[in-house]
Amino acid sequence: MVRPKIIQGGMGVGVSNWVLARAVARLGQLGVVSGTALDVVVARRLQDGDPGGHMRRALDHFPFPEMARRVRERYFIEGGRPADRPYKAVPVHSQSAPRELMELCIAANFAEIFLAREGHDGPVGINYLEKIQTPILPSLYGAMLGGAAVVLMGAGIPIRVPGILDRFVNKEPATYSLNVTGAQEGDDTLLRFSPAEYLERDLPPLARPAFIPIIASYTLALTLTKKANGRVDGFVVEGPTAGGHNAPPRGKLQLSPKGEPVYGERDVVDLGKIRELGLPFWLAGGRGTAKGLRDALGEGAAGIQVGTAFAFCEESGLLAEYKTSVLRQASTGTASVFTDPTASPTGFPFKVAGVEGSLSEEIEYLARTRTCDLGYLREAYRREDGTLGYRCASEPLPSYLGKGGREEDAEGRRCLCNSLLANIGHPQLRKDGVTERPLITSGDDLAEIGRFLPPGASSYTAGDVIAALLGA
Repeated sequence: MVRPKIIQGGMGVGVSNWVLARAVARLGQLGVVSGTALDVVVARRLQDGDPGGHMRRALDHFPFPEMARRVRERYFIEGGRPADRPYKAVPVHSQSAPRELMELCIAANFAEIFLAREGHDGPVGINYLEKIQTPILPSLYGAMLGGAAVVLMGAGIPIRVPGILDRFVNKEPATYSLNVTGAQEGDDTLLRFSPAEYLERDLPPLARPAFIPIIASYTLALTLTKKANGRVDGFVVEGPTAGGHNAPPRGKLQLSPKGEPVYGERDVVDLGKIRELGLPFWLAGGRGTAKGLRDALGEGAAGIQVGTAFAFCEESGLLAEYKTSVLRQASTGTASVFTDPTASPTGFPFKVAGVEGSLSEEIEYLARTRTCDLGYLREAYRREDGTLGYRCASEPLPSYLGKGGREEDAEGRRCLCNSLLANIGHPQLRKDGVTERPLITSGDDLAEIGRFLPPGASSYTAGDVIAALLGA
């Protein structure tokens, strides 16, 4: 397995896109694409006319040409959709997702990896959230078809993923147990996927990616090494200063005077015990400096994972106007990040950067009509008749309560699915003419990203970040 000193974080929806991952991998570090909602991302790129023809080029190399043709026919719009037309809806993932969605998911994950690997021999990985379970199986298979070298996964306990990677090498079917609130013994909670059902021709065995879970405690690392159903190849050890979703503090939740979760000594990972596991590990969260890398190496780590610095570089998928706004704030000392205990429908703390016009502003949040039409962060639950239902704490309140949700669990919840797509320039246009607003996430070191700007420049590249981290 490759052991780069720098792992580029797999951030958000489309922020860690193929352009960024390719730029990092070409420089010999681990470039990582975000696997979250890739099916919707690729569908919207196609509906926007596929600028540069990159999605269609990737689909031309997809090993199943009929499947690729169907994806193009469903979503590609020559010249792009009119500005006053909403994006075509993509089916929502569930235990019994339609074949149309499974095909899009496989092809989209292939395409992002294919493009990130194009034109160089550097390593490319993909990052998933274990909490987003329903797309896991087709996503992993698509990424393996594309040649992903590494699969990283956080926000859960992914003990069943290594075995899935092993089975997909030889096109064997796999299952994944869906977390279902209220499930009873005998309930069918399995997600199922058989590669054979999607093959258009025989393929040689696929390369098995390395599996690196993202953990925030020694206990979870130990559990994965002892109970995972296949090989674990290392860990990313992430602290609570990292951007995006954070692990909740251990013990009873306490809030600071600002309203942020309070982390204490129990949340500090014992690196001595991590070293005893004998697997390579990378440190994440507030490590994005040359000193941070040197210190990590001195503590026995193979290197560091860096997110925030790459999120605002030229190659990332974040919309240019948001990068400019945040960089201006960082340069003037006005950048702010709030660890919001309620923003995410998952219940995990979520870091929110203060950006004017985004859902970080209470007035923007209150003005938005609640809806859940993408469904990646939905919670599966058992209905009274034993069937599966799905609910989201950011959906319309009457609907959520009608599904057994609690009103206190819905308070303050933002629709991350729609806002994260807005972050990368693919906001949905609603029937009432309102366009979805962004919600920018960042690590606590946001105020320091100005250090990557070359003298006199207003932007910086992934190469600038890597050079600074390596002390070049």
